[in-house]
Amino acid sequence: MNPLLVSMLVVLSTTLLCGWIARRLGQASVIGEMTGGILLGPTLLGRLVPSTWHALFTPTTLSAFDVLSTLGLVLYLFLIGSSLDYSHMHQQKRTAAAAGLASLLLPFVLGVMVAKPTMARFPTSAALLPFTLFLGISLSITAFPVLARILEERGLTSTPLGVTALLCAAADDVCAWMLLAVAMSIMPHNGSALSMPMRMMLFAAYLLVMFVVTRLARTIANRYRERSLPASIVAGSVLVALLSAATTDALGLHPLFGAFVAGLAFPRIPKWQKTLNDSLQVPVTSLLLPFFFALTGLRTRLDLLQGSGVLSWTLLLLLLAVVGKIGGGVIAARPLGESWRNAFALGAMLNTRGLVELIVLNIAYTQGVFGPTLFAALVVVALVTTIMTSPLLTLLSIDHNSIAA
Repeated sequence: MNPLLVSMLVVLSTTLLCGWIARRLGQASVIGEMTGGILLGPTLLGRLVPSTWHALFTPTTLSAFDVLSTLGLVLYLFLIGSSLDYSHMHQQKRTAAAAGLASLLLPFVLGVMVAKPTMARFPTSAALLPFTLFLGISLSITAFPVLARILEERGLTSTPLGVTALLCAAADDVCAWMLLAVAMSIMPHNGSALSMPMRMMLFAAYLLVMFVVTRLARTIANRYRERSLPASIVAGSVLVALLSAATTDALGLHPLFGAFVAGLAFPRIPKWQKTLNDSLQVPVTSLLLPFFFALTGLRTRLDLLQGSGVLSWTLLLLLLAVVGKIGGGVIAARPLGESWRNAFALGAMLNTRGLVELIVLNIAYTQGVFGPTLFAALVVVALVTTIMTSPLLTLLSIDHNSIAA
């Protein structure tokens, strides 16, 4: 039997089963899939049956997983960008703007403040500036797609509070990916042989081209908006996403930034967005992303957190992440007339990190910015903060019956 196929079967069955269990427990499936990836790593499977673990995850197998993971992430970021809804921008815009800014800046600033001692505690070969940026981004990011799924399951998507949270999360994601692009551009080994001035000029040209593509796509879409989205356009959109990802990669940025920008360029026609999502969502989330969770799990060594000093630092980072997000939401929402309950609920929603956080952490890990111990600590932060969201909303009695639409 082909060992690669066996490994793929193990990864898919484990992550999908854990995702199903998470849904049965009232959590988002991504929490179970994240956990499934960790269970496949050296923390559990590698420790219980090391010979089987080494046989399953050979260098050849991991190379194949890396290709599948990269494709899945590119398409996933494209879907995130294409699903952002601008139609609600006029609703709750004051609260959304204030809360979005505060919930991004406060945890980012907290991350910047502890970056130097964190770097001293978890030594790395990276320079302080990119380390600081990556740590700030890691603490300040919100997982828009995971939050959208949680709000949909609770019937909160169309409520004022739900709209505000989604707007904040969308703005946070855009800002976070811009910051990530900056962090990647200042890395000494970013994969680009171009000088910084040349990269800046080419990046400006890239943004101009994407702006033209956006305007052209919307002009064509407005002419044919009543028609269904043909399969050829779906395929063409995927090609644009891959081309955009390859372009930003060549510029020394990360390919996922290009995929996200390509998604932002997709026409905002609900019927077309739904068709694109229906065409790509299942193949991407159920067949490709599990390999990303597996690679993340293989890099996550929870045994490195056993020392009291490391565990204490992990708890500190968790505290900063939670206080920054929830505190930012409360500080911004209360002066604008939101009740204490709604303000805390907004902060709890924005505290969702999930898959998007794992993407940032893996980029930092592969670039040598975070070592294995800090990587494992921040994976725990991502998992715990995502698990917290649903119980906190339940504790605050936030559902479609308690929030007026």
